[in-house]
Amino acid sequence: MTNNLSNEVRVADFGHRASVPSSAENMNLTGTEHVGTDNGIADPLAQSGVIAAGFPAIYRAIIASDFFRKVTETYLTQIALIVIGLATTVVVSRILGPEGRGFLAVAVAISGLGVQFGNLGLNASNTYYVAKDRSLLPRLLGNTLTISLGLIGIGAFLTYLVLQGRPQWSPIQGNLLILALAWIPFGLAYMLLQNLLLGVQAVRAYNKIELVSKLLALFFIGFILFWGLVNPVTVFLAFFLALLIGFVWAFWRLHGLLHQPIGVSVELFGSNVRLGIKAYLICLFYFIVLKADILLIKHFAGVADAGYYSVATAVSGYLATLPTVVAAILFPTLSGMTNVKEKLRMAKQATLGTGALLGLFLLFACFSAKLIVRILFGKAFLPAAIAFIWLAPGALFLGVESVIVQFLNSFGYPKSIVGVWFAVVLLNLGANVIAIPRYGIAGAAAVSSFSYLVVLLAILALVRGHSSKGSPVLAESPLVQPEIPSV
Repeated sequence: MTNNLSNEVRVADFGHRASVPSSAENMNLTGTEHVGTDNGIADPLAQSGVIAAGFPAIYRAIIASDFFRKVTETYLTQIALIVIGLATTVVVSRILGPEGRGFLAVAVAISGLGVQFGNLGLNASNTYYVAKDRSLLPRLLGNTLTISLGLIGIGAFLTYLVLQGRPQWSPIQGNLLILALAWIPFGLAYMLLQNLLLGVQAVRAYNKIELVSKLLALFFIGFILFWGLVNPVTVFLAFFLALLIGFVWAFWRLHGLLHQPIGVSVELFGSNVRLGIKAYLICLFYFIVLKADILLIKHFAGVADAGYYSVATAVSGYLATLPTVVAAILFPTLSGMTNVKEKLRMAKQATLGTGALLGLFLLFACFSAKLIVRILFGKAFLPAAIAFIWLAPGALFLGVESVIVQFLNSFGYPKSIVGVWFAVVLLNLGANVIAIPRYGIAGAAAVSSFSYLVVLLAILALVRGHSSKGSPVLAESPLVQPEIPSV
């Protein structure tokens, strides 16, 4: 289980953590004098000596940078989490059997939907605001606890009372339902706290919490297996206990960074929601593009083809881990910078490096697609290899877009990005209705790749437009200072 019980949505959440050095120390690459920004945060690629030395020196500096270290640590952590997740899935499926696994899956779905629909984009806005102004941390932390454990907690309790009165409305009952609903406020709180850690650049602490909590879940499952207490309730309880430990750890880590008492701010909450709802809509439209083709394939081509296509998207999703990690680290870094030129330079360099590596991964995966599918999923799923090959260009386009768009996101998620994704949703749905009946899953994959190309081109045009103006989108709230145009 991920912190929000949805691996797919994490890609769009851009929307982490030990003793946190100063912002300037976080951004320094070479130990030279910090230059290039108006707020004292150095741009790793603005070191004059590095720029003068040419591109080889630039990439040597990137490899030696704190930013590169954070990306590498987080990427390796995500790979470890994937392995742990696969191991957990296998163990749980084997010990519960199909029926028990089904009940657990329903509980997980209820919890995940509750967290996803209850966050209102606050995960993105938490990261944005605390990265721009660390003094907002006490109020952001207070708002997070009030909203998640207070308002959402009350909502979960009221939902339980309604379902108790109308049990026919709930697919699960008893203790499993109680745990699933109890997960929602704590799962949301954990996710929002993790994004605050992301905003304060505490990447190592974030990775430790993520990794240890997932290992604890697996340990607890082994414990109940050893004592013969296996059932859907105890397995979900194992996950829930690991979540609670991660929540307490994240809160303790953030509390240690406070220089003021925890507070609650209605004004700040309003600003959070106004910004967060745009990130929320971007995530929603992305999710529609990601999942609508599966439903359309099932309708037009049948359930077997939907199964093949889901495998192809799963493989491309694993490869998308790299740009997701880069974007997650890049977003708060750029949000904390105020010089537009240096911010753009850093975004471009991160995009070029990520695109080059992702392109190599995808090229290798395309040449060995059949072998990969056969090893991971078996011979029966070989038709998925063709779909993956058609999806690979789209995975590259989306990966590059997910990094460069952080330049725009760092200005407060401009509404134009929401408009781009809404238009692509309409394009994707219309094209799939035509392509799937004629070309099957290969057609759906080609439509996805084309849709992601349209998104990338539109985002690049927006980036060029904002950077050429010499002035960014204004900050969404008077609580933080607007960006200072480069001169």
